[in-house]
Amino acid sequence: MIITRTPFRVSFCGGGSDLPQFYIKHGGCVLSAGINKYMYIMVHPSFAENTIMLKYSQTEIVNDVNEVQHKYYRSILSKLDVNGVEIVSTADVPAGTGLGSSSSFTVGVLHALYAYKGKYVSKEKLAEQACNIEIVDLMEPIGKQDQYAAAYGGLNFITFNKDGSVFVEPVIMPGRKRDELEKNLLLFYTGDTRSASNILREQSEKIKNADAEDKQKRICTLAHELRKELEKGNIDFLGQVLHESWMLKRTLAEGISNSSIDEAYEIALKNGATGGKLLGAGGGGFLLFYVPHDKQPDVRKAIKMREMEIGFDKQGSSVIYIGDQP
Repeated sequence: MIITRTPFRVSFCGGGSDLPQFYIKHGGCVLSAGINKYMYIMVHPSFAENTIMLKYSQTEIVNDVNEVQHKYYRSILSKLDVNGVEIVSTADVPAGTGLGSSSSFTVGVLHALYAYKGKYVSKEKLAEQACNIEIVDLMEPIGKQDQYAAAYGGLNFITFNKDGSVFVEPVIMPGRKRDELEKNLLLFYTGDTRSASNILREQSEKIKNADAEDKQKRICTLAHELRKELEKGNIDFLGQVLHESWMLKRTLAEGISNSSIDEAYEIALKNGATGGKLLGAGGGGFLLFYVPHDKQPDVRKAIKMREMEIGFDKQGSSVIYIGDQP
């Protein structure tokens, strides 16, 4: 038996610049962090030698990989030429909440199956292959940031180059300031889940517009500025960047925000948050806020949403259990 643990992520600034419609022309960048909420994948030989059993929100039992209904499983199993396995997936947070769950799933399944086959795979290869599966094979209208955040974990500045290559660089901060940064992040669940596909398709089209393109360029500039300030220990700058980039992002496609999200955002600001954003493509999921520690009780009391405590992950996708060969 093999078990992998792969982190979800929060993206602070730069989202949208990882779409090919933008980075091929201008290059892109994202500053994000893997968090200590995870996707778990367990792989075990199936009792029936040539049977594939998949357990997720449904259960599938098939004799041929082409019969698999779950498109992610079907693509990964075909690519790695794996049969005769039982795979179980479970997660700390449901899908569709803006934490990059589909990419954490893809990276986690790839990692588990490579380990099951007895093969070492680098974080870079895991991320690159997950991108190819999601973007090329399955034609999902998504960018590249989530796969790299899931594979690498940690607090990183990720650069998307015009030639399609990706650089991942850790954000080097004083340890005390890094801990303080974690403590100043509050995450609240809006109660809604959503598919990012339609919003991302619209954003990909709109980004060809000069005004939207200029806004995305500004968001990239903010990501660069944020990196510099965090490395100097100026963690309060995050609140300003979150606010400005959210004000820009919410104009890039219909459905990114709505009246209830806008109301919660304003309430948080009035009670001490200095900035925030809706995580993921938009429409629902989690609201992230930067709140100085002394203001956090006021924000928690006022916003009346379920809070999820988070910290930064430090490992990225990891094999956490290897059982004996049957």
